[in-house]
Amino acid sequence: MKLNKIITRGAFAIAAASTLAVMPVTAQAKDWRGWNIHVEDYPVSHGMEAFMEEVTEKTGGEIKGKVFHAGVLGSQPDAIEQLRLGIMDFGVFSLGPMGQAVPATNVVSLPFVFKSVPQMYELMDGEPGAALGEALEEKGIVPLGYYDAGARSFYNSVKPINTPEDVQGMKVRVMNNDLFVGMIESMGGNATPMAFAEVYQSIKTGVVDGAENNPPSYESTSHFEVAKYYSLTQHLIIPECLCMSKKTFDGLTPEQQEIVKTAGKNSTDLQRKLWGEREAASMKIIMDGGVEVNEIADKSAFQEAMVPVYEKYLAANPEMTDLVNLFRNAD
Repeated sequence: MKLNKIITRGAFAIAAASTLAVMPVTAQAKDWRGWNIHVEDYPVSHGMEAFMEEVTEKTGGEIKGKVFHAGVLGSQPDAIEQLRLGIMDFGVFSLGPMGQAVPATNVVSLPFVFKSVPQMYELMDGEPGAALGEALEEKGIVPLGYYDAGARSFYNSVKPINTPEDVQGMKVRVMNNDLFVGMIESMGGNATPMAFAEVYQSIKTGVVDGAENNPPSYESTSHFEVAKYYSLTQHLIIPECLCMSKKTFDGLTPEQQEIVKTAGKNSTDLQRKLWGEREAASMKIIMDGGVEVNEIADKSAFQEAMVPVYEKYLAANPEMTDLVNLFRNAD
C-alpha cells in the first residue's frame, strides 16, 4: 500500500514536471529590456514608454520592463542580434540599417519609393508592411508598429529645387550608402558622403552646396542658418519599427500577445502624432529664420529620374522585384 502511494506520488510529480516543461515561459520570468537610440525627450522615446506602461497595466503587472534610451545598451546591429536571440525583448529600429539582418527591409531605403508620409502610413499598415513583417519574423523579429522617422528633403545655399534638373552640378552631402549616392548622380549632382558633424561647416565654406534631412534635424543642427533653401522633395521616408523578440513573443500567453499587439498599435498612433507636432514646431523655427521653403506637389519627374537606381538595385537583388513593385506601384 505504501509502495503504491510512493509510485502514485512519483508519477504525479513527473506528470506535473512534464506539464510545466511544455507550458509557455511567460513574461513573469524576467523584466523586459527595451533598446532605443534616441534621447529620452523624443517622440520615439515617448511612444516606447507608453507601450511599456500599457502592457504593464493591461497585464496587471505580470509584464514589466524598462526602456533604455540614448543607445546605452549598444549599437543598433548588436541590439538587433540580441533581439533575435531573445536577450533583448523589444526596441525601435530604423529600417535602413535593419537591412543588414533582414535584406527585404532595404526596399524602404529606395528613393521616392513612398510618394508621401500619409502614403507611407497606409502602405506600412497594409499589405506591403505585412510582407516586410513576414520577412522580419523569419529572422526572429516581430513588428508591432511602424513609427514615423520623418521625410528627408534637400536643403542648400544656392537655389530652390523644383525639378531633378535643379540638382545638376550641385554638391550634395549624403549618407554613405550606394543607393543615396546613385540618387544624386541620377539627377546630375555630385554626391559627397561625409560625417554628419561636418555638414554645417562644409556648407558654410562651400565644400558642399547642401545636404538632405528631415525638418527636426535640419533645424536642431542649425543647418538652416547656412542653407536657406529647403525643398520638400521627401525623397527618403524610412520608417522605424517597434519590434520585439519572437522568442519573447512566443513565450507569452495568447491573451498577453493580444495585449502586446494592441499596445503596439496605440504606441504607433501616439508616436506619429508626437512626431507631427515636433516636425511642425521645427518648420516654424525654420521659416521664422528666413528660410525659403518650397513644396513639390508632383514628384513624378523625380521618381522617373530614379529608374537607373532601381535597375541597378534589382539587378543585384532580383529576388526583391515583387516586393519593390508592391511598394512602387501602389496608389
